[in-house]
This record gives sequence, structure tokens and C-alpha cells, in this order.
Amino acid sequence: MKQTRIAIVNLDKCKPKKCRQECKKTCPVVRMGKLCIEVTATDKSAKIYETLCIGCGICVKKCPFEAIQIINLPSNLESETVHRYHANSFKLHRLPTPRPGEVLGLVGTNGIGKSTALKILQSKLKPNLGRFENPPDWQEILTYFRGSELQNYFTRILEDNIECKMKPQFVDKLAQALSKTPDMTVQKLMDRKDTTDSQDFFCGLLDLNHLRDRGVDKLSGGELQRLAIGIVCVASADVYMFDEPSSYLDVKQRLNAARAIRKLLASDTYVVVVEHDLAVLDYLSDFVCCLYGKPGVYGVVTMPFSVREGINIFLDGFIPTENMKFRDEKLQFKVSETADHETLKHAYRTEYPTMVKKAGNFQLTAIAGSFVESQIIVMLGENGTGKTTFIRMLAASKGCTPDNGVEAPSLNVSYKPQTIKPKFAGSVRQLLHTKIQRAYVHPQFISDVMKPLNMEALMDLEVQTLSGGELQRVAITLALGKPADVYLIDEPSAYLDSEQRLHAAKVIKRFILHAKKTAFVVEHDFIMATYLADMVIVFEGEPGIKTTANAPIGLLEGMNKFLESLEITFRRDPSNYRPRINKMDSVKDVEQKTSGNYFFIDDSDSTTAGRKK
Repeated sequence: MKQTRIAIVNLDKCKPKKCRQECKKTCPVVRMGKLCIEVTATDKSAKIYETLCIGCGICVKKCPFEAIQIINLPSNLESETVHRYHANSFKLHRLPTPRPGEVLGLVGTNGIGKSTALKILQSKLKPNLGRFENPPDWQEILTYFRGSELQNYFTRILEDNIECKMKPQFVDKLAQALSKTPDMTVQKLMDRKDTTDSQDFFCGLLDLNHLRDRGVDKLSGGELQRLAIGIVCVASADVYMFDEPSSYLDVKQRLNAARAIRKLLASDTYVVVVEHDLAVLDYLSDFVCCLYGKPGVYGVVTMPFSVREGINIFLDGFIPTENMKFRDEKLQFKVSETADHETLKHAYRTEYPTMVKKAGNFQLTAIAGSFVESQIIVMLGENGTGKTTFIRMLAASKGCTPDNGVEAPSLNVSYKPQTIKPKFAGSVRQLLHTKIQRAYVHPQFISDVMKPLNMEALMDLEVQTLSGGELQRVAITLALGKPADVYLIDEPSAYLDSEQRLHAAKVIKRFILHAKKTAFVVEHDFIMATYLADMVIVFEGEPGIKTTANAPIGLLEGMNKFLESLEITFRRDPSNYRPRINKMDSVKDVEQKTSGNYFFIDDSDSTTAGRKK
């Protein structure tokens, strides 16, 4: 098949004033007298003409700043280009197709075009069909989409002037935007946004009632997230869009947010959701479009699939309808590596006493328990039940010691906090050299941690310019690189996309097993939690007031206990073993609740499960 090429020049890395224009001097096409690469010392960046490029890749190897990427594409995608920002920049091929009265879920890695697609569907970005120098008019765009559901969608946008409401990805910007408005409370904001007289219902469902008199600038990340979802839900609109609505939320809040979003469905409304928590995406969506490609270079949107089929296609890395393989290996959730019973039987056991911690009106009681090496203990509970407090007591972090006169075991601890604030002035390489000088150059650490987390791509970037997902990968690397007896890892999935989450889980699992250490992990992504957990600590009680951390128990018993408190049942997909939430009051949900099996660890139990789409 004929190949077309995408030439990407990273504007942040390309520095013509600081190099010798090696890309231009070594290009064989330029040396033949044709202008394939154009660059001078006064230009801000190099310009590569893709029609002349032969794809030799010499410029990629010779660029001292690694600013160039040359990617070959099948020629059939060239005619399906929906948008390109400018020359040598990201290209998006095809668009997701919303349907009235149904929830469209989007799944794909970060930097693959999901935000660009949402901007186009919002009509905030006009698709240029790849012609950034001579953009088409709307009549030509409608002709391009003729015969598809997108033609009807864009026609409604143009003719009916439909209203679109968007829940942004980064909710902390909401507080920043409202900080200029003094005395802005949750109630005032809801009153301002409520055009459907439904705020009482959504505030109850999203657990916002007790926050109504609180200032928006005083809200935590999870509270801001629920507020952001709430102000979209109470608005009257034709199109509702939610970009990562589960961030900062615990399992119960994620499901309530999903139920709130599904309440918006009507025969003539469109709902589009971008979500990296695959269990929530499965529970929330009616159909799914996958996005694949190369992050920052190009993205391709698949046709709509049923929920189960779409998520499984994303995990398999293979699209049967297009005969397209976009990932070398499948992503599976069956735990292949775990310590065997004989190893655990002879492992060193550490015990900790019953600990009580009071903070204002809040009290946490951690019941005495024990743990062994080569084990991961996952802590499950709602936000505000004291999971982070328990971790800090074990780590003796910032003087967080028990108030009942007992001492936590003296442990050498490495702690990855929940919130990551980049204060280091320098590159990632300098940070790793300062903090974990011996670990980050050790061959075993490189193969077990650095390569799977793709740290090489971040090494020369400034720490203070990293995105949330990049910072998370650096924080996990730093935590695992520090020599310790116990690794305390708080929400490792935050800011990571679906693929990165599984890679991070595999890294943590393999490292703890090979190093014969113990890890305590706080995780709200249920799929990642079940993949990681050897043992479970269930937190119970009234969040923010009085709670109890039970002693560690087995995975199946712990998951059943936790899910029973949430009145949720899970089954496993028979093909890749990922946990799937049963639809409330479905036949499978009722069966499992009646038998007391809220969570099935054995995939053979799940072959008959399923909500059929």
C-alpha cells in the first residue's frame, strides 16, 4: 500500500539558533537540490515539506534536540483528515459520532486527539479537513460528512444554534476563574447556572448539599469535580460533554456521577464522555469510539462499537473491522506475577498496633494488623475516611503519630503523596540524579521501572513544565527508587490514561515482588485496585467524622465487604478478565447480591454475565 508521511517538528524543542541545521544539511533530498527542509538561524523552527520527504529518518537521528518525528501512514487515512493545526503539527483523522439519546464514550491515550475532537463537536474549533492554509467553508464541510450521522449533527449546530455545555478536564481552573469573584459560594454558583430547576436533585445525588454555603475557593479537588459536574447537569443544553469526570472521586462518587450524567439523556440530547477509568466508562456509556495513533503526532477515531466490544478492542490493540493493529501487545488484567503461598509463609511479618488519630472533629481508628514482604495491600474506602491519614501514620509523616499512646512500627518508608507539587528547578534527569542517584542508573531498575514508564522521553524536560500525567510517572519512579522496607503510594492512577494506568500497576506489582518489599496503595480506579491487591484494608464509618480502618484481609473477602457497603456488584470479562460493573437491578446484579458474591475473582464465574448492548 502506498505510504504518506507526517513530519512533526516540536516547536518547544526545535532551536535553529542553537544548532547547525543538521536536519537540512544531512537530508538527501535537499542535497539533490530540492527544498524538503527549510530552516535558517533566524527561523523559530524548521519546516519540513511532507510531499518531498522520502522517510529516510536521517533528520530524526541528526537533530541534536530530538525535535523531529517522521511517521508513515497508510494512504487511506489521508482522505480522512478532519483537522490539522498547522504545518508539521498534530493531525486528527475522522471524528467520534454522537447519537441523540445515548452516551458516547471516548477512550484513548493522552495526546491522541480527544480534546481536539471535543472542541470540534462543541463548534469551538472549525474542522479544516487538513487544509490549514486554505480552510473550507461550512458548506464544503457538510458535503464532506454527507451521508453520515455527523452531517445531521453539524447541520443542527449551524441551523438550530444548539447549546453545548462542557465539563472541563482540569477542575482546579474553575476555582481560579471564580477566585476573582469575592464570596462566591457553591449555592450562589448553582443558582446562577441552574436553568432547569433541578439543583436539589443533582446536589443530593452528587453529595453537594453540605457544601452549599462553602466558598468555591475552599473546596478540595473531589468537591470541585462534583461541583463542576453539577453545574453542567443543572444547565439546559442540547449537547453535554464531560472530560474525565471521575478524577479525584472515590468509587461511590464515580458511580453517582455516572448516574447523574445518564439522567441528562433525552430523545434529542447528545452526551459525550471522555473517561480513563474503564469500569466507569463501561457503566456509563451506551457505545464507544476508540482513538489510536501516536501521541502528539496523529490520532485516528474508530467507528462506534458496543461498550464491551469497544473497550476490548482498545485493550487488544486490534480493530477487526479495519484489520488494523495499533499496539504490539494486549492489555490484560489477569495477574500473572504474584508471590506464591510458600514464599509468603516464610516471609518476614511486620505487625502494627491499634492506632487512633484525631484531627479536629475527625477520628480514625486503625485496628491492629500485620503484613509481609512481597505483598501489596490496597486501601478501599470513600474520600474522607482517613486512608491518607493511615498512610501518614505508618510513615510518621510531618509528625502524624497516633494519639492513643502507641508507636507505629519503626519502618524505613518511601512515600508518594496524593498531590504532587513540582518545586524542583531543573530537568527530570537532574531531579533523579539528586534524589535516587544509584537507582536510576541500575540496569534492573531501568528495565523494571524506567522503561515501562517511558521515563527516557521525560529526562531532559524541565520538572516545572511537566503535565499532570508526566509528573505522576516521575513521582512513582522517585518513590520506587528510594531504598525502603515499605512503599506507601497514594493514588498512582491520577492523571494517567487507561494504558499508562495498567503499565504503572504492572511496574508497582513487579517491583514489589522482585525487591521483596511491601506496598500500601490508595487507589479509586477499581480495575487498577483489583489488579494490584494481594490484601485489602476496608475503611468504614462516616466520612469526615468517625471512621475505622479494618485489619488487612484477603482480596475476595475484602472486595465483597467493600462492594456490599456500596451496593454494587462486579463481574469479570471472560476475554481479558477486566472487572465490569453490573447494571443496577439487572438479572446478574440481583443474582450476585442474593448469593452474597459482590465480586467474582474467578473469570469462569463471569462467562454468562453481561449487560448486552
